[in-house]
Amino acid sequence: MAVYENLTIEKGMYNPGGYGLTKTLEKLDPSENYKGTSLGNLDAFQRQLKRFDIKVSGPGSDCVEKFFQTSSSAALFPEYISRAVHQGMEQADVLKDIIATTTHIEGMDYRSIASVPTDSDKELRTVNEGADIPETQVRTQENLVNLQKRGRMLVSSYEALRFQRLDLFTVTLRQIGAHIARSQMNDAISVLINGDGNSNAAQTITAATSGQLSYSDLVSLWSAINPYQLNTVIAPTDMVTSMLNMPQMQDAAAGNTFHSTGKMITPLGANLIHAPSMASGKIIGLDKNYALEMVIAGDVTTEYDKLIDRQLERAAITCIAGFAKIFKDSAKVLTV
Repeated sequence: MAVYENLTIEKGMYNPGGYGLTKTLEKLDPSENYKGTSLGNLDAFQRQLKRFDIKVSGPGSDCVEKFFQTSSSAALFPEYISRAVHQGMEQADVLKDIIATTTHIEGMDYRSIASVPTDSDKELRTVNEGADIPETQVRTQENLVNLQKRGRMLVSSYEALRFQRLDLFTVTLRQIGAHIARSQMNDAISVLINGDGNSNAAQTITAATSGQLSYSDLVSLWSAINPYQLNTVIAPTDMVTSMLNMPQMQDAAAGNTFHSTGKMITPLGANLIHAPSMASGKIIGLDKNYALEMVIAGDVTTEYDKLIDRQLERAAITCIAGFAKIFKDSAKVLTV
């Protein structure tokens, strides 16, 4: 009999040294042992779903009550919820389009690093023989990264959900993940505009005509971000509408891209990200390769005690993350 069929799963596996259930299962039942077999495409958690014959998706998905047939299968339920929420976060996630790097930490205190080069530092001048090589100083930021706890309280009774299909319940959980992702996007926008508390708010450029966006304003934004590359633009609904209505967006190439794929680009070729909750009359231009660091404390977590022992009732689903500016001048704000 395979190892995965003999494991006793309990709620204590969720937090041994911050590992979480899947990582704990992987230590006890490594996936590498199944390479070349029919189970080779499953991870340790998915093998446990197979063990208890729990189908979480598709037309033949089981009901919620299938998880609570044994104590071991019940212990899988919080991980199923976390994964479904994480799927929703990934589907609604546009952070990957503005984040230069992601840092995972175990604690709650984190200081990022920063380098503030002068104009002369940005020029790699010729170094004469015997002369000193120009320096680039990298230092630890004075203030900690502000981590925000985002999440939702899942409120229901077991009786209300026990006969509901897991496929449908997964859709609800993915929506929770989408809400968390949008909240994190708002946190990232705030840091890009206002800084992370280390005197690194973005420089503001004012449009030539108040209340009216023109192509020349976008050119000014492109020029101001030099020597960085303007490859990403974040804008609220009113500014996105203004850009899409520009004559420069109605040429054959830009129009074909938008009409055939739905992907929006600016007249300058940068990736355009629609942020409906962003304050109107502002546009953020940035170089996604140098602007922002995302700091994540752990992963999506659920109150596994309540989900296992009390079969739902009330359980918090949360994710803790924050953002830090890397290079201050790699993001600018255009105010219209």
